[in-house]
Amino acid sequence: MEDRMTSSFNVQKAAGYEQLMGRWSRQLATPFIEFAGVTDGETVLDVGCGTGSLTFAMAENLRIKAIAAVDLSPVFVAAASERNTDRRISIQQADACSLPFTDGSFDRALALLVLHFIPEAPQAVREMRRVVRPGGTVAAAVWDHYGGMPGMRMVIDAAAAIDEAGRQLRSRYAFQPMVQPGELKQTFISVGLEDVIETEFTIRMNYLDFNDFWAPISAGEGPLGMYVAGLDAGKRTELESSVRGAFESGRPDGPRSFANVAWSCRGRVP
Repeated sequence: MEDRMTSSFNVQKAAGYEQLMGRWSRQLATPFIEFAGVTDGETVLDVGCGTGSLTFAMAENLRIKAIAAVDLSPVFVAAASERNTDRRISIQQADACSLPFTDGSFDRALALLVLHFIPEAPQAVREMRRVVRPGGTVAAAVWDHYGGMPGMRMVIDAAAAIDEAGRQLRSRYAFQPMVQPGELKQTFISVGLEDVIETEFTIRMNYLDFNDFWAPISAGEGPLGMYVAGLDAGKRTELESSVRGAFESGRPDGPRSFANVAWSCRGRVP
């Protein structure tokens, strides 16, 4: 396989990802589906389906003809496949930068919270355009890592205060592909999509307590979890203490809520 298949997102267990991010991607799926204009009778591709937040939201709420879902991670593919009971849905492992479909196979291609983890994100958008018929739609959404995820930034900034690896993590995380204002839109335009529109969505991440927030990160899920897993015991304890202090902010542990922003863009295939 070519190097472009690599992803900067690591997953240990599907359940861990669900606690880290899957529950929030389900919230984002509904407004994203509406923005993408998905309608009855269509054949849709879900690129980077993860555990199936977008795929199953489309299947539950719309009379879709067929949904093809792909993801690079065998962990995600297995989890989504185990959950699937809908004959309209097909799930397989595939590279977003080299989709295993012929030109013009779909009415729409959607990517929810995946492009910023693909080093060659513009190539993935080109592939999405290729497999969508003329007049069809390509749409994507990504988190605003730099300015729109305060809960995750608490961890990132605490990590940057600990060591050089934490500072490098912050630099990578805050400036991943597609996460800056206008970057998605410019990429869509550059690959030849027309009538390109960019917007933003805000959802709230509500946590029961610090453990609800910290558990998947401490278990090694996602980029932050990978960093934590590489720390020695002393630095790990230091980081957890610092993040807990920021989370609690001088009040007893308990529910906390963070507003999170996602950029979203759609364009028409000429």
